[in-house]
Amino acid sequence: MNPQDLQSILQRVQTGEISPNDAAGQLRKLPFENLGHSRVDHHRSLRNGYPEVIFGEGKLPAQVVEIAQSLAKNCQTVVVTRATPGQVDAVQDVMPEAIHHVEARMIVLAQSPPPARTGCISVISAGTADMPIAEEAAVTAETMGSNVQRIYDAGVAGLHRLLAELDSLHRSNVIIAVAGMEGALPSVVAGLVGTPVIAVPTSMGYGVNLGGLTTLFAMLTSCSDGLSVVNIDNGFGAACQAHLINRLASKT
Repeated sequence: MNPQDLQSILQRVQTGEISPNDAAGQLRKLPFENLGHSRVDHHRSLRNGYPEVIFGEGKLPAQVVEIAQSLAKNCQTVVVTRATPGQVDAVQDVMPEAIHHVEARMIVLAQSPPPARTGCISVISAGTADMPIAEEAAVTAETMGSNVQRIYDAGVAGLHRLLAELDSLHRSNVIIAVAGMEGALPSVVAGLVGTPVIAVPTSMGYGVNLGGLTTLFAMLTSCSDGLSVVNIDNGFGAACQAHLINRLASKT
């Protein structure tokens, strides 16, 4: 659908020819911009509540810039995950106000003003080495509109560090638990709280960790209730799920 078709729908609402609900139903099917290398979905926020996010890996800096500009001109929040240094430089050359979150490997250009944040998500990591994935989750959730508290380096090898944060964890609507090695942290957390816990296995660990597969299998076979698991190193996916839970919990 082109801008003229969109304007036509809006005019039909104003004249009473169609209802706002009917118009919203039509708009949910719209539109995308074909850039040749990418088809940018400009109405994902109407369907899902949040704009399309750019996955940086495998894309040329020029492609990332073009997609970012397409989103920005339609007043969409721009988020690039797994951004490379070349992509960061290219985006900030044309969008100097874009923020580079170094630890999270993300670029964010938020709407102005950004959406008000709600509820509380706790992002907890087992070790400092897990922080890049934890930060990807935290920055994503904050950009989507959730309040986030960070609890880092609280793995089960020093259980007292985790127990010291129990009061904070109990105040959360949802918890993202990020761990590598044997992946025990999410199981322990889920056994201590009555809150949904999203486990994120990371690729941090020695040989038999197998790049995170051992961690993933351990989390998938957890006996703790209320625990769900995303893919290896997928802090972004965990944040999307956590934000939806947090948003629903905040409405009650």
